[in-house]
Amino acid sequence: MKYEHQQLARAIQHNCNISDARFAGNYTMCVYLLKMREYFRWEMAQDFGSSLARDDVGQWLTEREQLWLDIEDQDYAHLDIEGELHDPFHSHHINSKLLEHGLIYSAGIGQKSKPHFFLADLEKHETLNSYDIYISAREYARDLTSPPAMSQDQTIYIRRESFKRMIWEKTEQWRWSKPQNAMAHAIACYDFDSNLQHALDEMTEHELESAILHEIGEIKAGQYLEGWQDMMSQLMFTRAEIMARAVRDHLADAISTLPVLLEKQQAASIHFYMANLTSMRKHIFPSFVDAYNEWLENRNTGDLEKLVDKSKHHWQNIASEMLELFNQYGENSHEHIEQLVENNTL
Repeated sequence: MKYEHQQLARAIQHNCNISDARFAGNYTMCVYLLKMREYFRWEMAQDFGSSLARDDVGQWLTEREQLWLDIEDQDYAHLDIEGELHDPFHSHHINSKLLEHGLIYSAGIGQKSKPHFFLADLEKHETLNSYDIYISAREYARDLTSPPAMSQDQTIYIRRESFKRMIWEKTEQWRWSKPQNAMAHAIACYDFDSNLQHALDEMTEHELESAILHEIGEIKAGQYLEGWQDMMSQLMFTRAEIMARAVRDHLADAISTLPVLLEKQQAASIHFYMANLTSMRKHIFPSFVDAYNEWLENRNTGDLEKLVDKSKHHWQNIASEMLELFNQYGENSHEHIEQLVENNTL
């Protein structure tokens, strides 16, 4: 990496640290410690599966938390690229300077309004219909939470390294007690016992398509849901926020992800999809859980396909009604939205 790009990576990492300083406290202690452990693994370039010394992790954790205390009130820094300063949230302008050097950058706002930044090697750029899809490889700057996939307007960012790390974390969690669930079925499709690295690479490659499909679904869902971000900003830290994210995710997947996975009979990805459904997504869509369990028995995707097609209209209607309630009740809409969703599980 060139010297000027090393300086840029440090500046982006500084912004990542500021974001973490402000938002890391939103996690439960268990989730926080797990994320910090894997963040240490990334920063120290430790292989997946390598043993991490507890004392080293503990000292690093103490130093990182002190750093956060020192910088949490600082403003996000503008990025100097070829002598020109750029607003760190202007990803498009920054990438117009970086793509020719084989680098890709992104800045966006995630859950609970947390900013995310990353800088990585560009692995591949492709255009699918009207979507610009950038797949990144090695990452040089990232924050504590590294979303594997993000979309902005018609641009989709897929972070291979973060996706692989996410899969690693989920397989590690499963191995603690090895429950016979959807994750067990997904893992069984790969040879994790004999060749961990190859299995992670293979699973990551397969799931990248699902990630792209979901982001396309997110973009298409957004076209139906004008004012959604304004509503989400008012619902932060309420149960209605969690419900709204679940409804939109179900809509995005009914539009794009699931029809393709079911048509192609991609069993491993269907298992992994089910394994990653949040408790809220299962709660509001119990018929999908039942249909998945039936599919386990007969491997006939017909009922799942019918349900997904039906659900697309259902979730679009619920999302639209949520927006209507928000427009009617404003910041006091969360209880009405919660009741709407509870009364319309599928």
